[in-house]
Amino acid sequence: MSSQDVLHVVAKAADDKKAEEIIALNMQGISLMADYFVICHGNNDKQVQAIAREIKYQAEEKGLNVKRLEGFDEAKWILVDLGDVIAHVFHRDERGYYNLEKLWGDAPIEDLNSELLS
Repeated sequence: MSSQDVLHVVAKAADDKKAEEIIALNMQGISLMADYFVICHGNNDKQVQAIAREIKYQAEEKGLNVKRLEGFDEAKWILVDLGDVIAHVFHRDERGYYNLEKLWGDAPIEDLNSELLS
């Protein structure tokens, strides 16, 4: 499965659990960590955990290996590492504080409209 396909799985899973402001940063040529970062947030601890759990579930259903899931118990910033794609699921109150979009401001934003509308 290509990193673009993994990106679609992650975006759809986050959207299925009503994640807000889902964006994907194209990290190719910018970072060696991953090809894409998906950033989104939930409005409370339970929703943040539900989003991360759904990303993990849908990825595993597609045969993808979840390399790491960190921050689940605290539910302030959960990182779901799928290798070429890393999902950052924030609690609404934490997203602005860390502001990954600004930190990685030189990364182009991927268009996710087709994934989120289907």
